[in-house]
Amino acid sequence: MGSHAEFVFVGGYTGDKGGEAEGIGLLRRDPASGVLTRLGVAARTPSPSFLAQHPTLPILYAVNELEADGTISAFTVAADGELTPLSIQPTGGSDPAHLSVTADGRYLLVANYTSGSVAVHPLDPEGAPGERTDLVDLEGSGPDPERQRGPHAHMVVEDRTGILIADLGSDRVWRCRLDPVSGRLTMLAPAVTAKPGTGPRHLRVAPDGTLLLVGELAANLTWYRPAADGSLELAGEAPVSDQDGPTYPAEIVCGRDGRFVYVANRGPNTVTTFAWDGDDAVKIAETPTGGEWPRHMILLGDHLYVTNQLSHSVTTLRIDPESGIPLPQGEPMAEASPTCLLRWTSTSIR
Repeated sequence: MGSHAEFVFVGGYTGDKGGEAEGIGLLRRDPASGVLTRLGVAARTPSPSFLAQHPTLPILYAVNELEADGTISAFTVAADGELTPLSIQPTGGSDPAHLSVTADGRYLLVANYTSGSVAVHPLDPEGAPGERTDLVDLEGSGPDPERQRGPHAHMVVEDRTGILIADLGSDRVWRCRLDPVSGRLTMLAPAVTAKPGTGPRHLRVAPDGTLLLVGELAANLTWYRPAADGSLELAGEAPVSDQDGPTYPAEIVCGRDGRFVYVANRGPNTVTTFAWDGDDAVKIAETPTGGEWPRHMILLGDHLYVTNQLSHSVTTLRIDPESGIPLPQGEPMAEASPTCLLRWTSTSIR
């Protein structure tokens, strides 16, 4: 491929989860126009609902969001985007919904949603995951009798303070320390103790250390700042939508220059734009995605790409560089049961 070949992998739900995806899809992106072109199925694997990339190796990781025995699958990525299976490992839990790789490329972290646990897998020099070095069961519950009877790990990510785990079930963002030698986690004091019924789903840490959190159950955006004891204190909150009916916000994305924050809202099927000045998030727009159930989105250049899970499409939104507001560009592209997007630039392979 040429030096400007840019790919986007698509995770989705296959038949075992009631979806219509066949595995991991492959799209080509034109960096100039932002237009996506579907190239086909890159790998057939069950319900690869979330994807991640190794920081230095051409390896792609996918959760297999299976109810009984969740697994993760690793693939080697060729220059043309072709995926070759590398390794499959059980996560020790049910419905793994998120995974990420530590910055040093040595460990893969997995959030088992239904069982409320976090798995740690060591990565060998080729990037292949090995057997778990740890499995931590979270604890706690919340006031929502259907969604919060127990812990539900929805995201696990490394930041400069350690490992952060968004737990929808216990209204916590847990903080752990990962031992680089043993690959084991030590639970520390919670980073965030959210208001009961918040339902922490996904988070982002702003450059100034502010933690931005989407509450799936409270349908809000909250932000937290470091307190004297090392925990994070609530500094503000804002509703994510003013549309009628239930709202279940899903993904949060920070603009490149940090001035805007975007939240995808399932239910109203919109993307909300917040102006962010480091102290306060002010809602300035709510843009329809042109599809149903926007579960995930990524920002590439001046374009925001949104997965409409239930209407089987990916929407391209172009962000106005001055106002920060995204507007639809063209018609949504057909893609079966999409749940996650992952950018891949072939020139990064080495």
